[in-house]
Amino acid sequence: MSVYTEPLQALIDELNRLPGIGPKSAQRIAFHLLKIPKEDAARLAESIVVAKDRVHWCRVCFNVCDSDTCQFCADDGRDGRVVCVVEEARDIVAIERSGAFKGRYHVLQGAISPIEGIGPEQLRVRELVKRLEDDAITELILATNPNVEGDATASYLARLIKPIGVRVTRLASGLPQGGDLEFADEVTLGHALEGRREL
Repeated sequence: MSVYTEPLQALIDELNRLPGIGPKSAQRIAFHLLKIPKEDAARLAESIVVAKDRVHWCRVCFNVCDSDTCQFCADDGRDGRVVCVVEEARDIVAIERSGAFKGRYHVLQGAISPIEGIGPEQLRVRELVKRLEDDAITELILATNPNVEGDATASYLARLIKPIGVRVTRLASGLPQGGDLEFADEVTLGHALEGRREL
């Protein structure tokens, strides 16, 4: 039996379903929403409804957008020959913040994870291969996360795409700039050694 009224418990339950929100966080957010002015809560609810109605996947790269194509695919100033492959649309933000990439993107919308039942068929791999056939792409940068799933996805894509004749590269991983060797774990140090470059 719940100690909260039915509407409040329903709100907590819905918030608890969000990724990264546990029961305590859901309660905290629910009580915060009860405290704020009604018009603030209405604005939040309206923004959720509008986002669900207007935001969809770019028909080219599967980034989020509110038009036919996203801002990166629509930008003629970007290099269409180089495509950076990311797991999720939110990964693009981190790459854009670096200011170092001026090409286009392809969002897989996940990573290969047999434990969760996610294989290449559940990702936007077929669409990526089609882009390679249709567009003049010369390099794919695999910017999947440096974890088991991301590494498996990058390996799979490299094996699939190299025979097509497109250059396949992977983001370097290893020691952060300004870090000390003594604080690096074995895996990070191993990746740093494997990804070493000539000076």
